[in-house]
Amino acid sequence: MDYAIDLLKILLPAGIVLYGMYLVVVSFLSKEREKMIVELKTQNSQTILPIRLQAAERLCLLLERISPNNLVRRSNPGSLTAGELHAHLLHEVREEFSHNFSQQVYFSEQTWEAVKNAVESINTIINQSRQSVDADASGMDLARAIFSRSLEQNNDAISYALKHVKSEINIYF
Repeated sequence: MDYAIDLLKILLPAGIVLYGMYLVVVSFLSKEREKMIVELKTQNSQTILPIRLQAAERLCLLLERISPNNLVRRSNPGSLTAGELHAHLLHEVREEFSHNFSQQVYFSEQTWEAVKNAVESINTIINQSRQSVDADASGMDLARAIFSRSLEQNNDAISYALKHVKSEINIYF
């Protein structure tokens, strides 16, 4: 019996010391893991934030480039017929959109939907304007029709999409 008590006198303090060491090691590893996570997030934000900003710049540029005012001015409507200008404008909008299609991975579904709706809105304005002018009209006639239809709608879809892009970027600042 004395042997069991002596063994218990040795094992009990050793067990308490081992348990204390276990708690210290678990606490240390937990803090090291948290430190690594914070470091990883910092490195991630240093890498991803500039890319997100570039994506936002590209989307804003896309929206500005497809606005009817800028789109028609770049196309030189005076030298084209209405049909040629119509095809050229639709091609430009499609090219701009497809060139920036990959930017959707950096934005929420709502923002990307707003951008897509803006592109569709511009296509609708162009198509409706083409239908409102004569078949043998000049490019200038189509440009006037696009401007007037655009003024009626105030480019709401483009400004709405721009607000979405800007508000999503403002989250990070």
